Amino acid sequence: MSITKDNIINALRTVQDPDLHRDLVTLNMIEEVQVDGNKVSFKVVLTTPACPLKDKIKQDCITAIQQLVDPWAEVTIDMTSKVTTRRADKQPLLQGVKNIIAVASGKGGVGKSTIAANLAVALARTGAKVGLIDADIYGPSVPLMFNEVNTKPSGIEKDGKTLVVPIKKHGISILSVGFFVDPAKALVWRGPMASNALTQLFSEADWGELDYMVIDMPPGTGDIHLTIVQQLPVTGVCIVTTPQEVALADARKAIGMFTQENINVPVLGLIENMSWFTPAELPDNKYYIFGKEGGKRLAEEHNIPLLGQIPLVQSIRESGDNGSPIALDFSSPVSEAFRQLAEKTAQQVAIRNATIEATKIVEINK
Repeated sequence: MSITKDNIINALRTVQDPDLHRDLVTLNMIEEVQVDGNKVSFKVVLTTPACPLKDKIKQDCITAIQQLVDPWAEVTIDMTSKVTTRRADKQPLLQGVKNIIAVASGKGGVGKSTIAANLAVALARTGAKVGLIDADIYGPSVPLMFNEVNTKPSGIEKDGKTLVVPIKKHGISILSVGFFVDPAKALVWRGPMASNALTQLFSEADWGELDYMVIDMPPGTGDIHLTIVQQLPVTGVCIVTTPQEVALADARKAIGMFTQENINVPVLGLIENMSWFTPAELPDNKYYIFGKEGGKRLAEEHNIPLLGQIPLVQSIRESGDNGSPIALDFSSPVSEAFRQLAEKTAQQVAIRNATIEATKIVEINK
């Protein structure tokens, strides 16, 4: 039988997106089908460049065409992407940002900022346009982690307003209150002052078009968290914990805060940091210093995905202190762990966008 565009498209109707459980044609993921004899070419438009299943989807398409149309078909597929969003068009802040991902924890000391920085880097490595806001007002660490402690952002005139230009580093747009204060002095601000400073990072900066905005939240559950969900349509939150019971107890509180009825921000999943200790000289050994699989149990308890387990290794600490996040080191096994974390996080964002109503800001009546 001769190959036509119609029978190629019909064959591709049998190929399902593994996450969304609908066929690629119905999802409008197939574009530019071309047929020349037995040569077939088309685009598959994924929901994120970080799709962890792109190889499977590609092979499923080839198999469907060769089994249902012509076993001798020569199939060329351009695997491209267009990041999905469920934002409303008229929301005033960060209008060009498709997805806002908050990285939060119930307590300090679990490595939340390290996770946020490396998640942003790993997402950018996939080709996505990524921003990172350091919302940890009282303990900003992003300037140190990106070796920009003494950097002062510039300004630009736009539409009659002076906007701050985020720092560009490793393909990421970055802003932190740490860029505007003396790094040697503690910030002694009451809640409203801190909230106002944070709002300026959203409203008075030239962020442009971004696929993902990662927000490094302060630890705990307080004013800053409420400010963010009341001003920004947060796509979802990633909760960071260690396997330790004390950390898990506070992570439960963080999950509870975001899922309570009057806030109701989707929890994309749980990230277990410091899952085990692996010394550099014994790379195959795992020592469960803070307990074993506590994050996995907590994720199962709340029926949320476990997005990743990040080991406790010296290179993560060194890379953060040296201003070069470990996710930049392609040769590092830990970098691979962050790559997988980025893929799973982007995967959950895409699923959330396909299955849950449009993101809205939170309205809390006092």
